[in-house]
Amino acid sequence: MTKVLSALNWRYATKIFDNEKLVSEEKLAILKEAFRLTATSFGLQPLKLIVVSDKDLQNKLLPASFNQQQVATASHVLIIAIEKGFENTIIDAHFDLEMQVRGTSPEVLAPFKHYLTTSFEQKSAVEHRRFALNQAYIVLGNLMTVCALEKIDACPMEGFSPDKYDEILELSNKNLESVLLLPIGYRADNDDNAKRKKVRKPLDELILEF
Repeated sequence: MTKVLSALNWRYATKIFDNEKLVSEEKLAILKEAFRLTATSFGLQPLKLIVVSDKDLQNKLLPASFNQQQVATASHVLIIAIEKGFENTIIDAHFDLEMQVRGTSPEVLAPFKHYLTTSFEQKSAVEHRRFALNQAYIVLGNLMTVCALEKIDACPMEGFSPDKYDEILELSNKNLESVLLLPIGYRADNDDNAKRKKVRKPLDELILEF
């Protein structure tokens, strides 16, 4: 079995973390860089990663997480947030960065920049949010895989109150909206979920080949 498949078989949605074991700064740096390098549509990255390691703050977030204990016992809680509203400044910033990094001339970038700007101006606020949310799920999946490869336990979560999180973390002041959680750390010995077999459909029910 390859390293990747072995890691994916090893991982599971960790329900009980050992709160005495902390993810190292070195491992955390890998996850931060994985977040930065994850592909997003058009490379626009309308996202931010919020890293919470303060235990008092984790406990404060617990009621807003329907009292799911992994939020309190995890080494860190990673929160994926999207930018509220889709301003042209996001597109402008992306192309400014491309000119800086690649040295591409404004004239070469102008047609595609115009296409993106026009395209997003024609979309509704709901469509803008859906676009950003789709990128958040791409990032979540990638972070889960990197966690597995680095032998970091994780629990992807949609079950929380974004409004309460945004209030506690004062995200509205930063034009951000929390959408997904990923508590990370190391599984506790008494988490029986670690011993259970994975329940997955067989390949012949999932794969179509032409």
